[in-house]
Amino acid sequence: MPNLTVEGSGTFVVPAGKRLVNALVDECGVDQLHACGGAARCTTCRVEFLAGEPARMSKAEKDVLAAKSLSGTPGLRLSCQITCDADMTVRATSRLAGSGRADAGRRPADGIEPQPVEWVEST
Repeated sequence: MPNLTVEGSGTFVVPAGKRLVNALVDECGVDQLHACGGAARCTTCRVEFLAGEPARMSKAEKDVLAAKSLSGTPGLRLSCQITCDADMTVRATSRLAGSGRADAGRRPADGIEPQPVEWVEST
């Protein structure tokens, strides 16, 4: 099982293949935002990779980052579009605390959405 290190929170063992957004909440206790419910539409689930950034991303993630002019930010990724398949270190930059939102959002499904998932290179 991979290790997920969250800056300022610690290192946690997470189930292989679990969505990063759900691992942040379930295993790490992070109040990670996910306003669209993990469908790669809103970008509120953003994280910054410090190490272990996956080389591939879903086409949906690539498209929404480009549409929001965020694709040029090194290490910036959508936690709802990533599975925990290897050790990684992230900075949780989009959290419920201080956001002014009433809640973090509807819990994302276990599998990556939208389906079917198309993968592209992250760079």
